[in-house]
Formats: sequence, structure tokens, C-alpha cells
Amino acid sequence: MKKNNNYYAVIMAGGIGSRFWPVSTPENPKQFHDLLGTGKSLLQQTYHRLQALIPDENILISTNNRYKNLVKKQLPEVRDLQLVLEPAMRNTAPAILYSALKIYQKNPDALILIAPSDHWIDKEHTFIADLETAFRTCKSQDILMTLGIQPTHPNTGYGYIQFEQENSAIKTVKQFTEKPNLETAEKFIDSGDYLWNAGIFVWSAKSILKAFQTYLPKMFALFNEGSTIWNTDFEDDFIRDTYPKAESISIDYGILEKADNVKVLPVDIGWNDLGTWGALHQKLSKDSQQNAVVNADSYFTDASGNMIRTNKGKKVVVKGLHNFIIVENDGILVILPKEDEQVIKELSQLGNRQ
Repeated sequence: MKKNNNYYAVIMAGGIGSRFWPVSTPENPKQFHDLLGTGKSLLQQTYHRLQALIPDENILISTNNRYKNLVKKQLPEVRDLQLVLEPAMRNTAPAILYSALKIYQKNPDALILIAPSDHWIDKEHTFIADLETAFRTCKSQDILMTLGIQPTHPNTGYGYIQFEQENSAIKTVKQFTEKPNLETAEKFIDSGDYLWNAGIFVWSAKSILKAFQTYLPKMFALFNEGSTIWNTDFEDDFIRDTYPKAESISIDYGILEKADNVKVLPVDIGWNDLGTWGALHQKLSKDSQQNAVVNADSYFTDASGNMIRTNKGKKVVVKGLHNFIIVENDGILVILPKEDEQVIKELSQLGNRQ
């Protein structure tokens, strides 16, 4: 496929991934790990997936300053100018504005994909075709587009997008809803006009900068003071001083939930956010008793539905456990029922203090 020089991508790789502790840590978070045992980290898989459509030099990595060396080690082909380094954690809106201003300075006609670094996509060819559709649409219209995932069950761990029932592939967004309770999620699924919010966005540089001017004017004014230094040697100093002053707010809250030109493209791309060990268990191949294993040399007796992940070659013998998470990394062993996996984030705070 011929690559379009107006196509850009910003891979969001600044998260900590605390739900995957003890493998994911603040020093070496989830996106830099090979969670599925494929031989590539989630970041590497995301980058290589986008190379099918987007010129290599147009793929930017947005991450925290402290992960610069991890990115460079895993993606040595990425140049420093492709790194959007955050000196402070300020959620997604400032990182996206910073990226958009850098891209716009280089190419005012740019079309930008915002992609999480740590999700899994089975149907990569379908995904690339959907991106092509989104890019073409955003080129001709002043819109902000998101890719909505066709839901398969009433998941309470995802945000939802309600859309207008229209006789077109691309729908108008009515509203966004954060993670609902089970009863609400079931109603959403039954209604047929809700999609999962995957955090995958496409827009033109012009449209997203116009949206920042309209809905987050203080943030736009703050960053726009550096309009003459983007992609120069002075950029780092400006960002070091300016970025911490930005409001900490997500792109969803700051812009998408306020804007009146948001569209959604419903897609079926075999998506999984790999948000928890349970989600990883769903994605992995399993034995006849539904046990999933990464790296370990495992032996099961009267054991089913378990998620095992250890250092490579570790021998693990499991008897009498059903639907448990057993994870080992760097001298830390975590064993707990899958139904309690949401407490891992809290446990990580205790474990990382040790």
C-alpha cells in the first residue's frame, strides 16, 4: 500500500499500567512488555502495525521523559524529533495538543491518528482499511472522529459511545458515557446504538487545533507561546518550563464531550484493550481446562480458568485452583482470584514501596 505523506500517528505510550503489576512497574510499564509471548512488546507491535499505512518518519511516540531510553531501545529507528516527551504527567489532552502543534508546524495539511500503545488488534488489515476511511473523511470535513468497537457483551470496564441511527457508515456521536454499572451496560447493549470507546481518534491537525482554541483556550494559549520553536533545538527548554503548567485533563473530558462535530466509525477489528490480567487471559490461547500460560513451564491438576505469567522457564505446579491469577516478576509473586483483579492497582502501590 502506498503511504500518504499527509498521514501521521501519535502513539500514546506514557501510562503506568498498574493493573499489570508486578510485571508492569513505574520504571518499566505495560507497553514495554511482551505480555502475550509474541517476541515483541505491545509498543513494538503498535508501531509496526501502523507502518503499513503511515510513513515511518510521521509516527510520533508520546511518552514520559523517563521512558525515553526504553522507547529508543525498543524502537531504535525512531529519531529524537519523533519523540513527544512529557516532563510531567498531565493526562492526554496536553500531550495531544503538544503533538498536534509539532505536526502542524511541519505540515498544515496533516491528518492525525491518536493510538494507544498497549492494545491488541487481531484484524490488522481491517483496521488499516478503517483508518484509511477515517483519514479520507477527516480530510474533507471539519470533524473529530473516533473508532467505536462493536460490543460483544456488557463490559463494565469500558467507556461507551452512543450514536445516532443513521443510514451511513459514519455516525454522529450523541454522548460519551464513562464505565457504567452492569445494569446500565446491559441496557446499552440491548439498545443497539452504543459502541465501546477504544481511545482511537482521527482528525486533521487544523480541526483538533481549532477544537483546543474553542474548548481549552487557556491550554492552547499556553502552548501557542512556543509557536516559533516547534521542531527546533529550543523546543525542549520551552516544554520543560511550560508543560507542568498545563491543566491535567483527558481529551475526552476536555474536548470530545463538549464538541458538536464528533463522529464515530463502528469497527470490528478484533480489539482488546488488554487492560487487566483477566482481559489478557481472554486473549491468550488456553488448554482444555481454560488455563492460559505465558513463559512458565506449567503443570495443572484439578485446576481451571487460571492465568499464569512468570519469568521464562519457571516451573509452576498448580493444584485445586480455579480462576486464579498467578504472576511472578523480579522477586514478587502475586496470587489472587480473577474476580479480585481490580485490587491489583492498590496492591501495586504497597508492593512498589517495599
